Order: sequence, then C-alpha cells, then structure tokens
Amino acid sequence: MTGAATSDVTIRKCDALAEMQACFALQKEVWKFSDTDLIPVRMFVVASKIGGHVIGAFAERDLIGFALAIPGMRNGHCYLHSHMLAVRQQYRNAGLGRRMKLFQRQDALARGFELMEWTFDPLEIKNSYLNIERLGAIARRYNVNQYGITSSPLQGGLPTDRLVAEWWMKSERVEAVLADAPPTKFECRARIAVPAEIYEWKAEKTTRAQALAVQANNRERFTTAFAEGLSVLGYERDERGNGRFLLGEWDEPWRY
Repeated sequence: MTGAATSDVTIRKCDALAEMQACFALQKEVWKFSDTDLIPVRMFVVASKIGGHVIGAFAERDLIGFALAIPGMRNGHCYLHSHMLAVRQQYRNAGLGRRMKLFQRQDALARGFELMEWTFDPLEIKNSYLNIERLGAIARRYNVNQYGITSSPLQGGLPTDRLVAEWWMKSERVEAVLADAPPTKFECRARIAVPAEIYEWKAEKTTRAQALAVQANNRERFTTAFAEGLSVLGYERDERGNGRFLLGEWDEPWRY
C-alpha cells in the first residue's frame, strides 16, 4: 500500500526541545515500546550536541518522521551510527525513509564522515531491500539478540538479531546506486531466504515457532558466511513478497 503523499514534506535538523519531545512521542507511537525501552528526550538532545544529529520530517508543523544518529569510533576512525529511524504509519511506503537517509548522508559528508552504520532486522523484507538495493549499504556482521527481548509487538517476542549495515557514503557502490546506475556486478556465493509469511508467523503465538526456526537457520548461515569473508551485496524480492539476501566478496578498499 502506498503511503500519504510526501512531496510537501520538509526534512531538516531538529534543534528545539519541543521537536526532540515530538521525536520521543513518535518513537512510542511507531514501536509501541514500554517505558523501559524508550530512548529518553535527553538522549535526543545530547545526540544533537556531540557530533550526531536528529533529523525531522515535517508535514507543515507536524513531525511525521525522524532519524537519530550518534558518533562512534572503531580502530581509530570516526563514523556515524544511525540508531533509530521512524515514519508515521500513513506516510510509509512513499520513499520518505530513503529521503531521510539521503539527508543524513548529506549532513554526514559535510562534516567529514565517510561511514554511517545502523542495525536492522534481517527478517524485515522491505527494510532489507531499502538498505541494500536502494541505499547501497553492505552487511558483514551479525549481532545475536543485540537488545534482548523487547516490549515492541513488532518484534513478536523473538530475539533481536541484527545485521549491521555499513553505508560507505563515498564509495563507488553507493554513488552508483544513488545515481540509478546499473548495479555493481559480483559473483553470488550464497543466498539466504526470508519467506513473505514471516510477518504473520511472528504476529501469532501459534506460528511463532516457525518464525524462530527461520531466524535460527538464517543466523547460522549468516555467521558462517561472514566467517568465510562474504558480505551481503544484493537483495531480491519475488512476486510473492519473499526476500533473499545475496552474498559475495566485496572488493572495495573500505575496511575499518
């Protein structure tokens, strides 16, 4: 289903305390977390003051989406970790999430970052497609039950396994994807499937074991593939809505 029109939506940085409070409220609306799982308002404020950012999407004065990022460091290199991105229900499936990611990229590059990372649930088919095919991120790390069992019904009580998206924002791969150029060719060495029924299986207690079995099988396959030096470089969806990760060897020299 296509979401509400987003052509008149304004995307900009959030600075005012009231805007941070609106982000906090939208977070609860989207994920339906209990209070213990919510990111507090003060974290939004801090992120905007220590090198991260809070990006807001506004329909007139109404906040309908946000992205929260904080700075990180690994092996002596700084990068931006995009911790959370939310879009109000009626504005989804209309490209707004991608627009916010592109605004994040613009801001990050202007401040000297070359890498942005975020985690995503490998059972979420639409989000996986966006990250890999529409943004050009890769993945080569798998975190098991990263946040523990959360209160969000979207997780269906499953462990919070996450892939780590690496968005090398100045790489040839990303530049090509964003320019709608033909995808970079690679030899596919492994395929990992996610059935379209995964959402239904997670939502019902009677079928949750099926979703858990898919997660456990894919967890083993991802960790084995990554240990062999493979990376997620592509993603396919078929006419039935099934998803499939495509893994190969990544030969661009971006390694920290």
